[in-house]
Amino acid sequence: MTTNTMTTKQDRYEHGMSVLDRVDGEAGRRIVDALSDTSPELGHQVVAWAFGDMYSRPELSPRDRQLVTLGVLTALGGAEIELDVHINAALNVGLTPSEVSEALLHSAVYCGIPRAINATLVAKKVFGERELLPISNV
Repeated sequence: MTTNTMTTKQDRYEHGMSVLDRVDGEAGRRIVDALSDTSPELGHQVVAWAFGDMYSRPELSPRDRQLVTLGVLTALGGAEIELDVHINAALNVGLTPSEVSEALLHSAVYCGIPRAINATLVAKKVFGERELLPISNV
């Protein structure tokens, strides 16, 4: 479904939610739910625009989109909640723990070691929850 065929706000939201569920799963829904009593419109935009419009574009695969997202969130710093969601998403769309770890290591070159360490510690938490430790990318 493209944005041209989605005419209502509800259509866009429903399409975005199906993409969100495939990519982020439960972690993504928790973020949207957490916004429901404070800024339901922000939650709607995350679903309808970010996932319904942007994530569903065919030019990049979900796997490639997650690599970009991990790099950007690492570079931003202070995005540990979002990194948690997107590290899970990266695993959901086919990246291996070693590939995630390598992407975060590579980000140190461009955004600095402290931010790469912070992101890697989020990955450690996610990998631990999924029983994927230890990781070897040496």
